[in-house]
Amino acid sequence: MEDDRVHSSRRRALVKAGAAVAGGAALGLPIFAAGQSAAASWPNRSVRIVVPYGAGGTADIMSRIIGQQLSKQLGQPFVIENKGGASTTIGAADVARSPADGYTLIVVTPTFAVAQFVYPNLPFAAKDFTPVALFITTPLLLVVNPSLGFKTVGDYIKFAKANPGKITFASSGAGSTPHLGFELLMEQAGINLLHIPYKGGGEAVASVLSGTTDSYFSVPIESGPHIKAGKMRPLAITGLKRNSLVPDVPTFEELGFKGFDGVQWYGIVGPANMPPAIVTTLNSEINKMLADPSFAERLSAEALQPMPMTPSAFAQYIRDDIAKWTKVAKERNIQLTD
Repeated sequence: MEDDRVHSSRRRALVKAGAAVAGGAALGLPIFAAGQSAAASWPNRSVRIVVPYGAGGTADIMSRIIGQQLSKQLGQPFVIENKGGASTTIGAADVARSPADGYTLIVVTPTFAVAQFVYPNLPFAAKDFTPVALFITTPLLLVVNPSLGFKTVGDYIKFAKANPGKITFASSGAGSTPHLGFELLMEQAGINLLHIPYKGGGEAVASVLSGTTDSYFSVPIESGPHIKAGKMRPLAITGLKRNSLVPDVPTFEELGFKGFDGVQWYGIVGPANMPPAIVTTLNSEINKMLADPSFAERLSAEALQPMPMTPSAFAQYIRDDIAKWTKVAKERNIQLTD
């Protein structure tokens, strides 16, 4: 049993946390429901983490790493459930309908942020979720199948201009960051490419490896081994500086393209109105994990950057990403119906 000092410390932490996350309401994402009792015994059974993508992609890989570590830290299984399809909206709808008791969570990416815009008839909205924690960010690599012979972005664009619609690009789903990245590239380069959406990054990478599609915006953890093996060729990387894993690959900024300074991010949210004690505990445990030097080193080896944040800061981060990518979706007139 914990002594009174521990209980008092927890109460003070919850008061501070409640004040810290109040700013998240501006996003329309409820952080804490007033009057809910602290779920001090959470977790006392297994926790389900929905991954709204197929197996094998970065979201799946990272979810399993995070889930495994949370199981060790909190003493209960964190079970990964892949539920891909419709650009993450199938999994998100499932979680939005689930009890807000902390036993159902979902891993989200920028696709979650822009779904509100590109899918006009969603059965849920941003307000139906509770931001919990951001855990990593990572740059995106424009990769191609080497058999195409493209060695630079210039080669890629030159061929695309001469052959409109002939170059295909894979994505981890319509409305995903890779999809919108190519939309931005088409806008700036004045080219026309053919979009082939998949249910996750693993499938998209496999399609480029097999030659089913020509190109993809991939995170290094997905494409790195294939680049080293010569089965994929990187042409450019997002972000404001080159990455040490692929030091010879220029940034889009270097090549004169604007708006490619963004990164892919991965975080966790739950259903609306999760109890404050659970949000505080889960956020604290994830941030503790990210602060561990050995864990950070493991991530760094895959060009993954730990990004510990409060729930309030994460809510703002989501809002900023909504503004960035929905602008691209609006300019490119992207509206999805299924």
